[in-house]
Amino acid sequence: MSVYRIYVEKKQPFAVEAAGVLADIRTVLGLGCVEHVRILNRYDVEHIDEADFQSARSTIFSEPQVDVTYDELPAPAENERVFAVEYLPGQFDQRADSCAQCIALAFAKPRPAVRTARVFILSGQISGEALEQIERYLVNPVESRLASLEKPKTLDTRYDIPTAVETLDGFIELDAAGLRGFVEQYGLAMDESDIAFCQDYFKNTERRDPTITEIRMIDTYWSDHCRHTTFLTHIENVRIETPYIRDSFEKYQKLRAKLYAGKDKPMTLMDLAVIGAKALRAQGLLGDLDESEEINACSVKIKVDVDGEDQDWLLMFKNETHNHPTEIEPFGGAATCLGGAIRDPLSGRSYVYQAMRVTGAADPTVPLSETLPGKLPQRKIVTTAAAGYSSYGNQIGLATGHVAEVYHPGYAAKRLEIGAVIGAAPAAHVVRERPVPGDIVILLGGRTGRDGCGGATGSSKSHTLQSLESCGAEVQKGNPPIERKLQRLFRNGEATRMIRRCNDFGAGGVSVAVGELADGLRINLDAVPKKYDGLDGTELAISESQERMAVVVAPEHVEPFIALARAENLEATVVAEVTAEPRLVMDWNGRKIVDLSRAFLNSNGAPKRTDIEIEPPLAYARPRSEAPLREKWLSMMSDLNVCSQKGLVERFDSTIGAGTVLMPFGGEAQLTPAQAMAAKIPVPDGETTTVSLMGWGFHPGACAASPYHGAMAAVVESVAKIVAAGGSRRRCWLTFQEYFERTKNDPKRWGKPMAALLGTLEAQLQLGIGSIGGKDSMSGTFESLDVPPTLVSFAVSVANQANIISPEFKHAGSRVYLLAPAYNEYRLPVFESVKAVFDTVERLIAEKKVVSAWTLGYGGVCEGVTKMCFGNRLGFDFAATFDDAALFEPMYGAFLLEAPEPIEGLACIGAVSPAYTIRYGFDLLSLDDIQEEWEERLQPVFPYLKPTGGSAPVYSAAPAAPRRAAVSIARPRVLIP
Repeated sequence: MSVYRIYVEKKQPFAVEAAGVLADIRTVLGLGCVEHVRILNRYDVEHIDEADFQSARSTIFSEPQVDVTYDELPAPAENERVFAVEYLPGQFDQRADSCAQCIALAFAKPRPAVRTARVFILSGQISGEALEQIERYLVNPVESRLASLEKPKTLDTRYDIPTAVETLDGFIELDAAGLRGFVEQYGLAMDESDIAFCQDYFKNTERRDPTITEIRMIDTYWSDHCRHTTFLTHIENVRIETPYIRDSFEKYQKLRAKLYAGKDKPMTLMDLAVIGAKALRAQGLLGDLDESEEINACSVKIKVDVDGEDQDWLLMFKNETHNHPTEIEPFGGAATCLGGAIRDPLSGRSYVYQAMRVTGAADPTVPLSETLPGKLPQRKIVTTAAAGYSSYGNQIGLATGHVAEVYHPGYAAKRLEIGAVIGAAPAAHVVRERPVPGDIVILLGGRTGRDGCGGATGSSKSHTLQSLESCGAEVQKGNPPIERKLQRLFRNGEATRMIRRCNDFGAGGVSVAVGELADGLRINLDAVPKKYDGLDGTELAISESQERMAVVVAPEHVEPFIALARAENLEATVVAEVTAEPRLVMDWNGRKIVDLSRAFLNSNGAPKRTDIEIEPPLAYARPRSEAPLREKWLSMMSDLNVCSQKGLVERFDSTIGAGTVLMPFGGEAQLTPAQAMAAKIPVPDGETTTVSLMGWGFHPGACAASPYHGAMAAVVESVAKIVAAGGSRRRCWLTFQEYFERTKNDPKRWGKPMAALLGTLEAQLQLGIGSIGGKDSMSGTFESLDVPPTLVSFAVSVANQANIISPEFKHAGSRVYLLAPAYNEYRLPVFESVKAVFDTVERLIAEKKVVSAWTLGYGGVCEGVTKMCFGNRLGFDFAATFDDAALFEPMYGAFLLEAPEPIEGLACIGAVSPAYTIRYGFDLLSLDDIQEEWEERLQPVFPYLKPTGGSAPVYSAAPAAPRRAAVSIARPRVLIP
């Protein structure tokens, strides 16, 4: 059968992607020689009738209204350069997959083979050197390659079908040097003590050599990604010189003595991360926590108003990082970050309805020439990652309610990519039971491929220039349509009530997703659906393969559950049975290739031990600038961590599902950024006034100066954002994202995450709010460069829709009040004062005395007042009594409140003005000038629609105008105030 080929190009008015590539080539690469860019999508199709192919030209391959089609590639002109780009073999190609599905559905025939590529036609006087530079920019070798322009004779790929898995003969006899060489030879994430621990198990317990599948699977199980190896390292000796940090540590020790009396429980970072919630639970707090053996997502019990009747629901939330995958393959890494975050609460049988994205990068505006060798340019990473995350969310139908990116030079080591999601389900839909022998495990959703092998272990490694060259297979392309089908199925109470236990497929693939469901399991790898032939048993066992679920059901529920899955066009296959003996067994090709005791797997490898030393925080030094007020103001508002990110935010859809309560930008001009996200609980039938809220807190500079102060500030800031939006600190839950440099067995490097966790513990105990979840990543190192100490706090709450307010100023003439908590001599918050401020703000919002609220942070009063002005193009006049020393100081836990009527007992700092200006004493600043400076900083990276004085907006993709000299207004690494 012939291979048919078609080229599809957007008509000129719709060729937005080509225009974007041209803008990048001319501005980022500085190649003005390129005059025009055309992009053609090329489709090669086999196993299809010619009549069907011709029919599909204008129905599947193209849209005649916006596309032009060609049978042959247009002959290049004399000044044109042509090249094609295709995905690497094994990488999931969603365009090809969707095309094949559509053809099969349209013609009711088996799916054809489809292969795609993108053809670039560049016009201009382009030298060979310039062409190579463009190809390097457009082709990420981790995921794609240059493709031939010739049409293949066939698309059929013949794979050698493997029949055996290697037994590692002689493994149990290796000496120490041999074991070191073994780890290096196989590129394992485990260290020498772990491999020695493995050898001892196989030599003295199993009395045999292992298979390669067993070693690969154990390496995956014990990776930092899957088993939090670093956070579970036993802490032996702790040295802390700083008195107030030592006080927090002693408080932690007293909690341990009280909660673990008579138990031999090792001290670990994991214990430190969770003990706050345990202590509050012991005090009678956190009574709404939904506890179970399933721990994939945070789950709390809430009441949801449905048509005036309170119903029992579960609210679930989770934060997830894909730092390493997004660093090397930004689109796929960021997309699967969101996909993985969704699947955690989804595995809890909840419907995920809103997402938040918080990311970290180095300066994306720097010239391409400053890119580290072996790395992608920061601009390429931030823009492509945004495209990946938004593409996934938009396709699955998930509203992204809040997007923010923080900037710090250390993120050049490795990007920070966090996805946080909220889901909910009626409590009656969720059944959690312990599996019993004879229960059946069904694999549900996507198929397994070679892509994704090593995802867990790769994410757990620190990387060098050389190691990045071999990471391509670790990063996958997500398949959001399948995840959408999973969401639809899991919203069906008839289906979810059959599920005894569920696990999503994370980085460990079948070995972990199925292997964690019960103590005893027999897995049939031959039954695992494959994307293509040629996978051996090891690949089937450890490939991540997104968009899959493993569910345990009783034998009598197998057929009914599979029928419901097929009704959603989901593949569902029986792959395992629960057994009485606590062993994990895997069969493949008639051979038992894995047979391990559960106790050995659960050991997490050889016990790790470390000493920790927490260094004193950096001394606080805040030099004051003598520059004119205007220059200081403009410098603050153009700071990378203060300037407008609207061009980034507008790449995401916040309105999907029609449940969004707070839009990302408020006011008539839609320019005041919201500080939290809010959405109605997704009640399928009826109306509700119950709203979920999520806010976050973190600043890299604060954490870099002092992880203790910075993490404590992150908690305070995240809760403050909930309060400012109309929530309550009394009904609030926390979840943390930790991201730190590789410890390298250095007690001082270990001290950074411990100091941060001690800061969060102090905040939890003082506020009475527990962290009931979190995710740690300890691989933020590239050669000699480390990420800044990173602890992002996410706060979640529920409220009534009537209490939700947005932060933009509403009325000229309103008074604005500043409420700030007290700080002690160590620049630590006095928590009784913090709670009093929170409660006052909550009360004033509930009494409708406050119509807008902003919680202050890194940019202080300057940032808060200015951003509150932008939304409705109102101005602000400062009171004569306001001290300018507070204008630019970072303030955490403080609020700006707009009140139409006077409020006694509060400090009024000024009034909202109808003129679009800032008046401070004799200084009058134009907010038009400030807004322009605020918007221009990231405009070259994230352009967006901007008014230009005419009636219609225009798309601005030009580089920013030359910036005025920066004025230093206290931007050193400092402690929080």
